[in-house]
Amino acid sequence: MGAQLRVFRGRIKSVKATKKITKAMELIASSRIVKAQQRVLAAAPYTDALVRAISAAASNGSTVHPLTHPRGDERIRAAVCFITADRGLAGGYSSNVIREAESLTNLLHDEGLQVKHFIVGNKGVNYYRFRERPIAARWTGFTDQPKYEDAQSIAQGLLEALHTPVEEGGVDEIHIVFTHFKNMAQQEVRVRRLIPMEVVEVSYDEAKAENIVVPLYDFEPGAEQVLDALLPKYVTNLVWNALLVSAASEHAARRRAMKSATDNAEELIKSLTRQANQARQAEITQEISEIVGGADALAAK
Repeated sequence: MGAQLRVFRGRIKSVKATKKITKAMELIASSRIVKAQQRVLAAAPYTDALVRAISAAASNGSTVHPLTHPRGDERIRAAVCFITADRGLAGGYSSNVIREAESLTNLLHDEGLQVKHFIVGNKGVNYYRFRERPIAARWTGFTDQPKYEDAQSIAQGLLEALHTPVEEGGVDEIHIVFTHFKNMAQQEVRVRRLIPMEVVEVSYDEAKAENIVVPLYDFEPGAEQVLDALLPKYVTNLVWNALLVSAASEHAARRRAMKSATDNAEELIKSLTRQANQARQAEITQEISEIVGGADALAAK
């Protein structure tokens, strides 16, 4: 066997081994997407009910609360929490989130605000650490399969920054950047302001026209006390929802990236096989030419 043919067969063997790995990772990601979608759907009703209750409490009278109104007349500092992946091989999933977080940071800077970054996932942490940028807090090790305790830990860190006086490094508002799962083929990066939340008031006539059932709430002892009790639940639940949809998006991005890698490996194997066959054919042709040439030389002699 010629040296060139050995090289081609060695490369084919290596690419086939890589293809097995990418195919296995594609199947694993596909199976995890379904579970992640089920968790997102299971958490959605509670989130919707919680937001409606907070909106009703905020719309009750002239209640002024940090959950729905800025703490002061002047905005000084904002917290930006963004969710990236712990592992790679997910295409542009993490880079898209980091790019959107950078755009949000620049926008807040243009508005005259200082920004503190709260990062979820090793990819975002390594990005900021490599550039020697300050990180207010970080959480890693659970992005593909988050637990509710992880959301509580993140929410606690954000709320501590919110309750800290601005003069001591506290924040006036909280933003979160995450990847929303639309379907298996599409995921989009979204930015949401958690604090102060945007309250959308719906009148009875508007609700009736759109067939929306508006529940009636009676607040005891008062709307402000209800908002105090709902604040940690609200932040924790929205962070939990963002973790869930981000996990589903990460699995979808990894499945798509691994499928593309598997397809590319298949094409490369076909190309290398074709080149190996051409090399083998050239060797056979050369051997036949040498035999015929030797026979002609003997006959002529």
